[in-house]
Amino acid sequence: MYFSAQNIYKAWDTVTVDFSFTAEHGTMTAIVGPSGSGKSTVLRLIAGLEQPDAHGTSEMHIFLDGNETTHLSPGRRDTGMVMQNGALFLHLTVEDNVSYGLECRGFSKKESRVQAESFLAKFNLAGFAKRYPETLSGGEAQRVALARTLIVHPKLVLFDEPLSAVDAPLRKKLADDIRAMQRETGFTGIMVTHDIEEAKAISDTIILLEKGKMKWQGNPSAFSEELF
Repeated sequence: MYFSAQNIYKAWDTVTVDFSFTAEHGTMTAIVGPSGSGKSTVLRLIAGLEQPDAHGTSEMHIFLDGNETTHLSPGRRDTGMVMQNGALFLHLTVEDNVSYGLECRGFSKKESRVQAESFLAKFNLAGFAKRYPETLSGGEAQRVALARTLIVHPKLVLFDEPLSAVDAPLRKKLADDIRAMQRETGFTGIMVTHDIEEAKAISDTIILLEKGKMKWQGNPSAFSEELF
C-alpha cells in the first residue's frame, strides 16, 4: 500500500476515533460521516497537527511511499492540506499565496511567480494574481487554496470539507476540478466530507465513520444511503 494509517486513536468526551486504513497510490479516499464522528480529527492526526492518545501497547503509525512519517514535523511529511475555509494569507496577494510554498523550498521569486501564473490558469484564475483574498468569493478562495497546495506537488493531499463553503452550482465544478487535477498530477488524496454525492463523485473508495469507528468501506457505486 502507498499510504497506511495504523491504530489511529484519539479520545474526546463525546467520541473516540479508533481505526486503521490504507490507500493505493494515485487514488482518492473519501471519509464520510455525520458531524462529530471524528472525520477532521483523522486528517489532523495524519498531518501531524494533533498528537494521538496513548492506547495500551498500540501506537499510531503513518506510512507514505514506504517511509514512516509518524514522528516527523508537519512540514516534513510531504503532505498538503486544504482547509474548509481556504486559510489563505490575508496580507498576501493571490500570486504570493500560491507561490509561497515554492519560495519556502528555495525557488527564486521569479520562478515561483511563473509557476504560480501557470497554476492559476489551471484553476481558471488568470487575471487574479494581484488581488487579495478579501476580494474573492468563496469558490475563488478555495481554488486559490487548491493551487497553493498542489503547486508544491505533495505526495499526499488532505481535504477537510473543502467545498462546504461553496455555493451548490460551483461545488460540482470544483469537485470535478479536484478530481481532474488528482488524475493529472497523480497525488494520493484523502477527503473528509458530509456530502455523500460529493464523495461518490470524487473518490475511488468511501469510508463511513460512525462515532470514530469504521462502519463501512468500499467502492462508491456500492454505497447505500441506508448506511448513512
